[in-house]
Amino acid sequence: MLTSSSHSVLQHKRSKSMATETELRIEKAAAHEVEERLGANAIFDAKNASDEEHSQTFWQAVKANRKAVGWSMLISMSIVMEGYDTILMGNFMGYPEFKKKYGQDFGGDIGYSITAPWQTGLNMASTVGAIFGALINGYVASRLGYRWVMIYGLFFMNAFIFVVFFAPSAGVLVAGQVLCGLAWGVFATVGPAYASEVCPTNLRGYLTTYVNLCWAIGQFIAAGVLYGCLQIENQWAYRIPFALQWAWPLPLMLICWFAPESPWYLVRNDRLEDARNSIRRLGGDKTTDQINAQLAMMVHTTKIESDLHAGTAYWDCFKGVDLRRTEIVCLTFMGQILSGSSFAYSPTYFFTTAGMNTDKAYQLNVGGTAIAFVGTCLSWFLITYIGRRKIYLGGMGTLVTLNMLIGILDAAVNNSSGLWAQAAFCIMWSFSYSLTIGPIAYCIISETSSVRLRPLSVVLARNAYQLVNIVSQILQR
Repeated sequence: MLTSSSHSVLQHKRSKSMATETELRIEKAAAHEVEERLGANAIFDAKNASDEEHSQTFWQAVKANRKAVGWSMLISMSIVMEGYDTILMGNFMGYPEFKKKYGQDFGGDIGYSITAPWQTGLNMASTVGAIFGALINGYVASRLGYRWVMIYGLFFMNAFIFVVFFAPSAGVLVAGQVLCGLAWGVFATVGPAYASEVCPTNLRGYLTTYVNLCWAIGQFIAAGVLYGCLQIENQWAYRIPFALQWAWPLPLMLICWFAPESPWYLVRNDRLEDARNSIRRLGGDKTTDQINAQLAMMVHTTKIESDLHAGTAYWDCFKGVDLRRTEIVCLTFMGQILSGSSFAYSPTYFFTTAGMNTDKAYQLNVGGTAIAFVGTCLSWFLITYIGRRKIYLGGMGTLVTLNMLIGILDAAVNNSSGLWAQAAFCIMWSFSYSLTIGPIAYCIISETSSVRLRPLSVVLARNAYQLVNIVSQILQR
């Protein structure tokens, strides 16, 4: 005989099961209603739209989707800002005026230097903030859309720059870096996701690798600014690079305000008329039939995935076939750090510590970022003729070899010739990274994740990258 408590537990389980069944019935009914609203030939139109996309050449796809390409490239410019911001702190560690302000005087040949604990804190602060920013973005972007998330992120970024600009101590600077990291976590995940959703399949690889090109552009600008301010002998040597961060948010907010929302996001939220208008804005000269066919393809794809995946929470990324997809995107992004990028993207500190002249070290940094820009441009030719897997594996093998050569030279040769040889291998590393793993990672994560879980998959991949980055920062200090 059941006790009253057992009876209530069974009733609770039964009612919960009935609620779940009711939710599934409502979801299926809603999907059926969407198909009716698109017409009886929705599946046929979806197939035609998919076939048309895959049959286009590169230039045909660009011409037919030139507005989508333009908006994708403009939104991805937020990564220029992130690339600029994130390279500053690592390279400030070798900056004389920065060390005077936030370091301490050790006397003798060492002079002013940032202690190892503060170096770790300053380098890891933005990474910690980016992890939480990305997690928040995964939920918010699924509900508000990419445009509004970007606008809010840029607004708060504009405010947080005040903290780092006026930071009176290393502790306040760490706090400011954490706050800025919250916004950077948004930019790093929204850019690739938006680029992968507004353009057709045959352009997705080029526009997601363009995200890495924006990163290289930001780093190149930062390297030039750092070198230009190196001879300033007061606090403006490091405050000017911080202040230039204010040049980005307002123009990008205006771009996001006028940009069309991702039609995939609108379809996922059953806003079909808004999705149709978005496709029209993105589609250039597409006819009404082409727009309806593309919308039908999106609805059909979303319906198929919703039948396989009932939810859109982080937990759903670890169920069924999506678990495999999550493993792939996370390991792909982790490979960027495991290939040695934490060391290679802040070479000025290591070379100045090893005895290289400060001017030469920052000149080397400018040259390295320029080489990275060229490598990313050349990667577009690779993805046209070579598969993603081959590029990634070949790049990883090359980078591991170069890292071993740099380490061997450091241990075996202790003179200026050995230092310059290491510098040459660092430049080769930067070129190889920007040709292969750097841009291809963005391409893989956007093409592997499911449409329904794409915002969350990108967030998980980026956070896997950030967690490995924290470990890397600790080890290298």
